[in-house]
Order: sequence, then structure tokens, then C-alpha cells
Amino acid sequence: MARRRRVVFLVFDGMKMLDVTGPAEVFSTANRFGAPYDLGYVSPSGRTVTTSIGAEFAVDGPAGDVESADTVVASGGDELPSKPIPRDLIAAASALRDRCTRMVSICTGSFVLASSGLLDGRRATTHWRHTDLLARAFPKISVSPDALFVHDGGIYTSAGVSAGIDLALSLVEQDHGPDLARDVARDLVMFMQRPGGQTQFAAPLQVRAPRTPTLRAVVDLVSAQPALDHSTSSLAAHAGVSRRHLARLFAAELDTSPAKFVERTRLDHAQSLLNAGHGVAETARLVGFGSAETMRRVFVSRLGVSPSRYRARFKTTAPPRSG
Repeated sequence: MARRRRVVFLVFDGMKMLDVTGPAEVFSTANRFGAPYDLGYVSPSGRTVTTSIGAEFAVDGPAGDVESADTVVASGGDELPSKPIPRDLIAAASALRDRCTRMVSICTGSFVLASSGLLDGRRATTHWRHTDLLARAFPKISVSPDALFVHDGGIYTSAGVSAGIDLALSLVEQDHGPDLARDVARDLVMFMQRPGGQTQFAAPLQVRAPRTPTLRAVVDLVSAQPALDHSTSSLAAHAGVSRRHLARLFAAELDTSPAKFVERTRLDHAQSLLNAGHGVAETARLVGFGSAETMRRVFVSRLGVSPSRYRARFKTTAPPRSG
């Protein structure tokens, strides 16, 4: 019989509700398939906290009462990257690390771990919107901006809120194997499709709408029809401006070049097609890469894996092996 594992969630005022309830639902569902998890909830003071949606969230007691746990999960919150993190929250995270086997942060919860010094000298990630800030504020951390989740030395950090659910499912697979994790995923209508080394798919798709109508028309064209000839010259002609002016617009509003934007958009479309089961050569043709070899070079450069290996990873939640 599988041994019981204790999972403790560290919560605080302003914590994002889904950062707790999403992963907790994964562990709770695993219980119904024979994976015994005991879930607990603590705050630094032991008092009830108010979540990001205004609901009160009761806890079992103060973090200091936790003697041991298999997993401690630090939830995220919208204000963690922008305001000083309460000292009692930092102290609670630091103390709990000494009492657990693995420490987990969801989304911006990485800022709590970082402020506690727990991520110094380690690889980590957070929500794509805050990866640059995490890297600047904590230079001792090696930030992986594209990863859905990262494991380094018993500490797991995840990207945006839904990535915390992916990470929880991966931990269930780690504890009890892929068959049970697959049962959980099926029950929750989840995909066992997003390994930790995969890019944060939401990031490149969150292109802020250009203010300039000329640039907006170009972005819309590339996004809608990535397979067309999208050389800088052809895009400039479509927009009715010079190549130099178009390059200035891309740099000023999107912080990239026309060529890089086209490549990133084609990569997004290619990932979606591969996810849907299309072949590598067919995908390369449909998104405008021209050849499977060209697409392979882009995948390796951007994602660190070939298109074929990317497809193969859609069989497990497990992060790729390093090296």
C-alpha cells in the first residue's frame, strides 16, 4: 500500500485562489485513485486569510506548527512582485523548507522563495510577465523564462497559475507513476501534455495590440496567415512604409524585429499543429517554414528540442532530463 504523503499549502492575504485550489484539486483527486495525500493549509500567523477574489480562506493553523511535510506549496499573489513581501511570510517559507522534502512555488510564489534566499544558485521560473523582474531583483537565480516549471535541488517553481496544476500532476506522476496520473488527468479533463521544459505557451501569444494601425495590420496578417511570404520587404510593402520604418515600429512597440516576430508566430502555429497530431513535414509547410530542417533549427534554437522530440513529450508530464 502506498504511503501517505503530507502536502501543506502556505497561504497569505492576497494569495491567488487558483494557485491553491488548482493543485489541491489534483492531489485530492489522486486520493480517489489510491494515492493517499493529506492536505493542510497554514498561514504565517494561523489566521484566516483573504484571497485575491475577496473570499476568506480558513487555515489549519500557523506555519510554525508544521513539524514535517513531504511537500510545501507556496502560493502566488498579484502584489508579490510589486510590493515588499511581509517578513513573517518570508520567515515562514524559510522555516518550512527545513521541514519538508520538496518545496514548491506556484506562479509569483517564486518571489517568496527568492526573498527567503531559497533560490540562490538555482534555476527557477515564474509567470512570464515577471521573469525579467525576478532575474533583475535576484541576480543569484538563473531564471528560465520559458519553462512551465523547473526542478532544482528539491525545489520546484512554476509559471502562471495553470502551470501550477500541471506541476501538481507531474508530482503525482513522480510519486505514483504515469498510469495513476493519467487517471487524474482524465478525471479532471486535463492534458498530460505539457512537460516542464516546454515553453510557456501563453507568453508569445500575449502580444500586446500595437497602437499604430500600420503595425497592427502587419501583425494581424502574419498571425492569420503565417505561411505567406513574410519577408521584411513584403511586409513593408503591405504596410506601405519603408523597411527601416517598419523595423522601427516593431522595435518601439513589440521590442523585436519583423523577422523575429514572423519566426515566433510560425513557431506558435507549429506547436499548435504538432499538438493536434500533424506530422513534422506537413507542419513545416503549413506554417511557412519551407522545410522540416528549417523548422527543426528554429525548434532547437527556441525550445531546445527538435519537432519530433517535442511531439514525443506529449506522452508524460515529466520534465526533460538535463544533459
